[in-house]
Amino acid sequence: MSERAAGIPGGLYIPAAVGGGLLLLPLIALLARIDWATIPNMLVAPETANALRVSLVTAATATALCLVLGIPLALVIARARGWLATALRALVTLPLVLPPLVGGLALLSLLGRGGVLGDWLAELGIRIPFTTVAVIIAQTFVALPFLVISVEGALRSLHPEYEEAAATLGASPTSVLFRITIPLIAPGLVAGTILSFTRALGEFGATALFAGNAAGTTRTVPMAIYTAFNGAGVTQDTALALSLILIAVAVIALAVLRGRTSSAARA
Repeated sequence: MSERAAGIPGGLYIPAAVGGGLLLLPLIALLARIDWATIPNMLVAPETANALRVSLVTAATATALCLVLGIPLALVIARARGWLATALRALVTLPLVLPPLVGGLALLSLLGRGGVLGDWLAELGIRIPFTTVAVIIAQTFVALPFLVISVEGALRSLHPEYEEAAATLGASPTSVLFRITIPLIAPGLVAGTILSFTRALGEFGATALFAGNAAGTTRTVPMAIYTAFNGAGVTQDTALALSLILIAVAVIALAVLRGRTSSAARA
C-alpha cells in the first residue's frame, strides 16, 4: 500500500481533534478545580474514609465473585456451539448495554419486597436491598461481563492440543483446568479481573436503586460524589478528591492492561 493510500484525509483532522478534546478537556477541567494542597486532609476525613472503605471492600468482594462465577461461565460459553453459545453470549453482554438504573430495578424485582425471591427471603429473615450485600450484588451484576468476555476470548484463542495432551497422559479435567488452561489464559484472566474491579469500583446506577446511599454502609465513592452535588453527604471539594481517586485507579488499570498486552504480544 502506498503512503498516499494509507494517509488520512485532511478533513478528518478537525472532527478528530474535536473528539479528542471532548474526551480530554473535561478531565483537565476537573483536575484544574482540585485544591491539591487539601487533598491529604480530605482523604483522611471520616466521610471520605468511609466511602473509600465501602467501595474498596465491596469492589474487591464483587471481583472475587466475578472470578468464582465468571471463569466457569466463560468455560461453558467457550465450549458451547451453535444457538446455545449465541444465547449465552447475548445473556452475558446484556448488562453492558442495559441502562444502569434498569439493572437496579431488575435486581429489586428479583430480591426486593414483592420480588420473585424477595418475599421468600424475607420469610427466612433475610433482607438484601439497601444493605452492603446489595452493593456487592449490584457491582457483580455490572462487572461480571467484563471478566467473562475477557476469559472467553482467551479460551477461544487457546490451542486445544495442550489440554488434549494433558488429558491423554491421564490428567483429570480439574487438573487440566488448573495446571494447563488457567496458566495459559493468564493474560486474559488478569485483564478481565482488572476491568471487573474498576467497573465495580465505579458502579453507580444499579447501586443507587438497589442499595441506596446510607453513609458507612452503602455509600460508595460514586454515591458520595453524587450526593455532594445534591447538597448532602461530603463537600464538593471532597467529591473532587474522590473523583481524583477514581481517575487514578482507571489510569493505573489502563497502564497495567497495556503492560500485560505488550508482554503477551512479545511472547
